[in-house]
Amino acid sequence: MLFVAASFAVPRNAAAASCVWKVTSPDGHSLYLGGSAHFLRPTDYPLPPQYNRAFNASSQLVFEDDPKTAAAASQAFFKAGEYPKGDSLKNHVDSRTYEYLRRFFALKRVPEEEFARLRPWLLDILLSSPPPQYYQLGVERFLTKRALANPKPISGLESTREHNQVFIGLSDRQAEALLLTLFINAGQENGRGVNMFEAWRRGDVDLLAGKMRESFRDFPTMAERLLDARNRMWVPKIESLCRSGQTTFVVVGAAHLGGSNGLLALLHARGYTTEQL
Repeated sequence: MLFVAASFAVPRNAAAASCVWKVTSPDGHSLYLGGSAHFLRPTDYPLPPQYNRAFNASSQLVFEDDPKTAAAASQAFFKAGEYPKGDSLKNHVDSRTYEYLRRFFALKRVPEEEFARLRPWLLDILLSSPPPQYYQLGVERFLTKRALANPKPISGLESTREHNQVFIGLSDRQAEALLLTLFINAGQENGRGVNMFEAWRRGDVDLLAGKMRESFRDFPTMAERLLDARNRMWVPKIESLCRSGQTTFVVVGAAHLGGSNGLLALLHARGYTTEQL
């Protein structure tokens, strides 16, 4: 999840900086680090030219997870999100939460037997996801198509298991808290007056990271799990890529780049310099 709810109030500045950085190690090795919007609208194209510049200058691409394993990873993810036969959501959440969900889905005309099969974290993802066609327009999809056409090798910073474990590894209590956070945020005005798509386009990663954390203010453990822990795990891998002798374009969700625990700050602390393109 890159964005919280977005409104559309900020004019586009074509000359603004982008969400792409050149990262240089203390000994002079470099790579490109890009912030992705995992989903975009047709009006967000064409992408800022810096993405193509970084792509053209690089010999390989590295995403959060490897697109070559995406189909199998998705299948495993959704399978893990369903309770086994004989079990149901009612056995894993507070009775008040279940009653709220029953009423909510009744208004949506979703039969109880359909939502009751799913774990809270999967319900959260399904309810908060944009239309599927928007994912087809995400930055990774665009760059993957270019890499396959050229061709250039693609890999991931995480294994399938590591990527899925962010949600699959939640306890019952944590998964319920995640779903309740979604409903709490829906009743408030998160992101009002802030166009998150424009913030991504101009590379305002501190804003994006801040809004992501704000969306988890009632469940800060999830921000640690979704952002901070993964950032710390990725930094040594990014350093290794920088030393590899190949020019790499690393692309991760833009919210991972900003803030005091973001990738840019963590790399700065290790003596790396960054130039926003």
